[in-house]
Amino acid sequence: MAEKPEIWTIRKVLDWTRGYLAEKGVENARLETEWLLSAALGLDRVGLYVNFDKPLNPEELAACRGLVARRAKREPLQYILGTQEFCGLDFAVTPSVLIPRHDTEVIVEEALRRAPHAAAVLDIGVGSGCIAVALAKQLPHAQVWGVEQSPDAIALAQRNVERHGARVTLFEGSLFEPFGDQRFDLIVSNPPYIPTADLEALQPEVREYEPRAALDGGSDGLDFYRLIVPAAPEYLNPGGWLMVELGIGQAEAVLGMFSRAGFCDCFTAQDPNGIDRVVGGRIG
Repeated sequence: MAEKPEIWTIRKVLDWTRGYLAEKGVENARLETEWLLSAALGLDRVGLYVNFDKPLNPEELAACRGLVARRAKREPLQYILGTQEFCGLDFAVTPSVLIPRHDTEVIVEEALRRAPHAAAVLDIGVGSGCIAVALAKQLPHAQVWGVEQSPDAIALAQRNVERHGARVTLFEGSLFEPFGDQRFDLIVSNPPYIPTADLEALQPEVREYEPRAALDGGSDGLDFYRLIVPAAPEYLNPGGWLMVELGIGQAEAVLGMFSRAGFCDCFTAQDPNGIDRVVGGRIG
């Protein structure tokens, strides 16, 4: 007599996958398992538990296995699902852009607090467009521009601009190159800031999958600040602000650059973990 095929219910797949991903070094394995199975089965997370004892058919099992296999190789969950939330908005993400982090929301918060009347805003290194779009949605009177070297990133950012109906104009180029004598009330940037020697010690999700050009800040991680900070005053209106995100232990050096470039009212702002995450200053 032929053996009956093993029955895989949602509960059984959840339990097995959680243990499997944990063995592979995935943090928050239970939560990530729920997101993966929700995507594979077209359910929300509540729907998983309502249908706990539902057996999966072969097609559903294959869909689950495909997504789980990708995550077990440490491919980021956000690239697998294709989305990431930032400032309460949902953004499309692909391996052509850095995954938006909640730490980066600090730069948006500081920009809104210190420059609430900014009418012309520039985001340097726009990536997925998350900063530019978030600012455009919160500053409906402003025109926001974004610049990015990667054509693939620009294409994705444009999708996110259109998704949210944001007033953002994107340019392909380097730093201030496309803007001639244009002036802004607010310039923001989340540039690459990981020291080159530290890249190999990053989590596999970051090291193996996120774009190296969006991570590598040179030997000390400060290469892009040396380009952005001294040049920014020429592109700011009187009273305009420059704000940049930075990495652990970089605030003092970047504050020095701001001071030498003639900025006043310089500040640092911490992320939820108490790390100095943003440095900013104003041109008098």
